[in-house]
Amino acid sequence: MPLHDVGYRGWTGRRRGPGQAIGVIMTTGIRLAWTSRWLRRALLFAWSPALFFAASFFAFEQAIDEGRLSSMRDGARMGRNLDGVGMLGTVLADTLGRQSGADAPKTEEEEIAQTRRLVWSRLLLAFVRAPQAVLLAVVVGLIAPALISRDLRAKAWLIYFTRPVSRLEYILGKGLVLAVIIAGITMLPGLALWLMGVLVSPSVWVAVATWDLPLKVIASSIVLMVPTALLALAYSSLTAESRIASFAWFATWAACWIAHSSLTTADMMAVANDPAARVDRDPSGSLWGDFDAALGGADRPPPRKVRWFAKAAGLDPAIDPWAWISPYHSLGVMQGWVFGIERRPQAILPPLVALVTLSVISIVILWRRVDAPARA
Repeated sequence: MPLHDVGYRGWTGRRRGPGQAIGVIMTTGIRLAWTSRWLRRALLFAWSPALFFAASFFAFEQAIDEGRLSSMRDGARMGRNLDGVGMLGTVLADTLGRQSGADAPKTEEEEIAQTRRLVWSRLLLAFVRAPQAVLLAVVVGLIAPALISRDLRAKAWLIYFTRPVSRLEYILGKGLVLAVIIAGITMLPGLALWLMGVLVSPSVWVAVATWDLPLKVIASSIVLMVPTALLALAYSSLTAESRIASFAWFATWAACWIAHSSLTTADMMAVANDPAARVDRDPSGSLWGDFDAALGGADRPPPRKVRWFAKAAGLDPAIDPWAWISPYHSLGVMQGWVFGIERRPQAILPPLVALVTLSVISIVILWRRVDAPARA
């Protein structure tokens, strides 16, 4: 009886280079995530705030084109809305109110360029920090928990790690799934908003004058991507039940937000009950500082309807001592640093240390957990 070779045969096809597994894992994860109707709706909804902010860009540029910058300054300092766009009036109240003395531009062109740059920066910061960051937390909480826990539950690691796929390639592939989704929520709408501002400007040369703002939008999106993606994937790697990972994700954001709000409210009440603490305080240490002066107020916080925007747009000059407790507020401080709004080391360092620590812990958990079943 003849014997036939039934053993392994050599591969005669074309071999792909190292790192190709990352792209395969990423595209597969995006394709599976895209089957969710909620994700498609969320990405579509992520572009709707851009229309609201675009109205502010249009009103500002229209006023400049009509030569109404001086009247805008006077009206904004008195707290009046500009063309019915309340948030733009709030931004201008602070921006134009600070242009005095040695810092004031010497020519009208310099004044317009400086004002445009600061107003655009604050509007873009508020856009990526307020509606987009909140929507990002919701979408990541719906998509990320299943990325690794689903593989653990279905024993997909038997397929991944019996092939020449390393832990690093697996983690990068899963992380890029979230990176693409986050870019669709923050980066792309932010770049589109900047482009809208250029299109409604009197001249396309405004794009040259504000060339670095798209880079800051990209950098601020990366600041959001890295810690959030690592934390979400770390939770997903700790359990085979995606529901548990999703609950841990939302519980972390909610609990940290509540803790931050409680501690901040306690500080505000302590200052409000101590009249001596409200006299001659430095703006960097006050609760509302120059924001009150810009709005023409005496010694009171801004109205509640604009207080959230004051924080998001970097109008509040006070240092948030409890920002490091909450991922959302820590990310907001770092985004303010990217846009050049926040430059004080005492405000930046605590959130930076907290986010770096969170990212390192998440990386360690991921590195030990993704192939733990294969090593068991």
